[in-house]
Amino acid sequence: MIDIATAWAHLDALAKPQRSLGRLEALAARLAVVQQRLDPETKPRAITLFAADHGVVAQGVSAWPSAVTGLMMGTIISGRASSAALATAQGCTLRLVDVGALAPPPEPWPDHFRLAAVASGTADLSQGPAMTIDQFDRAWAIGAEEAERALAAGNHILLTGEMGIGNTTPAACLTALLTGIAVDVAVGRGAGADDTVLAIKRQIVADAVARANAVLPHDPRAAIAAVAGFEIVAMAGFFAAGAAAGATLLLDGYVATAGALIAERLVPGTAKQIIAAHRSAEPGHGAALVHLGLEPLLDWEMRLGEGTGALVALPLLDSAAALLRNVARLADLGV
Repeated sequence: MIDIATAWAHLDALAKPQRSLGRLEALAARLAVVQQRLDPETKPRAITLFAADHGVVAQGVSAWPSAVTGLMMGTIISGRASSAALATAQGCTLRLVDVGALAPPPEPWPDHFRLAAVASGTADLSQGPAMTIDQFDRAWAIGAEEAERALAAGNHILLTGEMGIGNTTPAACLTALLTGIAVDVAVGRGAGADDTVLAIKRQIVADAVARANAVLPHDPRAAIAAVAGFEIVAMAGFFAAGAAAGATLLLDGYVATAGALIAERLVPGTAKQIIAAHRSAEPGHGAALVHLGLEPLLDWEMRLGEGTGALVALPLLDSAAALLRNVARLADLGV
């Protein structure tokens, strides 16, 4: 059993002034506890992106139309999106899974794309539940299958991310619902909302959360399904399955963290396997991380999604693992 005290004892015994590497050592200790080993592995690693559309976009909550989801999926598949470029730079394999986009990329599909759509986008959460319980379970199962697939391929670090125009609206709903923070804190500008769009978004989130809160105490899954997105639920299933298998999970931004909130609520203990890559520019993200008991590695005002924040943090995990694995102990030097 490697607890935090054991990890720090190992780090303090290395050939360097104690705690001289600051937060890198804190990350190393966290990585050792998550992996339950003092010689952690960070390679190979894989990122799985989940894509879906959202009926609530029809209410004007996004500066972009839903058609952009499909366009960006094609860009990811071609290797020309930010996520694809960063994954290549970090030696991280990438896979894209369509769990509910209105317009998937045209065939032929490459091996790193999977069409597993639950439906063509969620229903409009401002008018009623975003999805049925059956749809929730199917999206969760798709995410769990993808985590198991990534682990079966021998990956030590699992990342996940999303692509879905309008998905900061359900993310804000879920954050307010599952953490109890005020709607004004949970709702941000997403991918560039102006003041008019922001006001619409806040009212829709407030109304949807009020309805879901009435259901949450006696039927958490139904309450969550009412305000979620297919890609967010898939990420929740991914986190829960990965954590159950002992994987190291590197968490991206606000929308991915909404998935982690679902997983922790329904499968308590999931967050113990998660390392938070960064705090995004969305105002509710910090509160969501606090609720999960996670401290972010970076605070660079990123808000793109697509797993990009997690990908940028990968070198920090590599450095932390190298510190644990490769630095001599003072005792080995005769000190």
